[in-house]
Amino acid sequence: MALKAAKKIEIVSLVDNNVDFLSKSVREEAKSFRDWTRRRYGEQWAEKQRDLPVAEHGFSVLVRVFGDDENSSILFDTGVSSTGVVSNAERMGIDLREISYVVLSHGHYDHFGGLLAVVKAANRIGLPIIVHEDMTKRRGTINSKGNFREYSPFPDTKQLTLAELINTKKPYLIANDFACVTGEIPRSVYFEKGSTQNRIYNDNTWQPDTLIDERALVLNLKNKGLVVISGCAHAGIINTIFYAQKISGITQVHAVIGGFHLASLPEIRTELTIKRLKSIGPDFVAPSHCTGWRAVHTFADALPGAFVWNSVGNLYELQ
Repeated sequence: MALKAAKKIEIVSLVDNNVDFLSKSVREEAKSFRDWTRRRYGEQWAEKQRDLPVAEHGFSVLVRVFGDDENSSILFDTGVSSTGVVSNAERMGIDLREISYVVLSHGHYDHFGGLLAVVKAANRIGLPIIVHEDMTKRRGTINSKGNFREYSPFPDTKQLTLAELINTKKPYLIANDFACVTGEIPRSVYFEKGSTQNRIYNDNTWQPDTLIDERALVLNLKNKGLVVISGCAHAGIINTIFYAQKISGITQVHAVIGGFHLASLPEIRTELTIKRLKSIGPDFVAPSHCTGWRAVHTFADALPGAFVWNSVGNLYELQ
């Protein structure tokens, strides 16, 4: 797969579980909401903009990728609430009509909740939405006591007729080959075999759900390496990185951003993940969403030079 090298990549955190407008990162690439909006839009805009973006249990990032003579905008996931991602974008001065693609990481409600509002805001006939056939199926979870809870359903596809749903299980290049949706991620790492609690409705019955529909977004930053963006990493963040390396043929990893889904797992899982991540050696790590506060703090301690605390409103300028 020929993944083109971008000269610059911008990532804006539109939806996440955390919000912090006061702290500053030691990483020059990471700009807080107030800092980057004031710099780009000016003092007058900043003074008038009193409504701040808000946090919610979900994930969405706007990814802008720049080549020498071309650029594209990709929305990766759409948060949990029906309007949160659109509202936050407006509060950040972002017009969602710029997006060329929507990529959904997997079929859980906290990643597709704002999809209908996004399609309306984008106002683009034939807007490509990159999905997997399992995303529209009923999903749920069962806890240790045997109690079952069904999740909110995927939007009725009849409401998405103005968009173009593109189903893919395999790696899929988008944005003029500057970005790749990984497709189904193999589970090869021994400690990343998935949860036993997830359920999917298949053949008129609830069955264990391996969340094979989970995909990541992969980009290639010129002279720096891969940028891997994960929604939840139900496949495991190390499996995700390994597969990104395999399909791209690029071993160097510059940045890993997104949900690592370690919040409800034993601490040994976080320790094993960090050990493998250290051997991979990314320069920039921003665990988000479902990673969980305990795991996030462990990452901060273990990777002080690479770690970034993600907040709604953060801008990452990678170049």
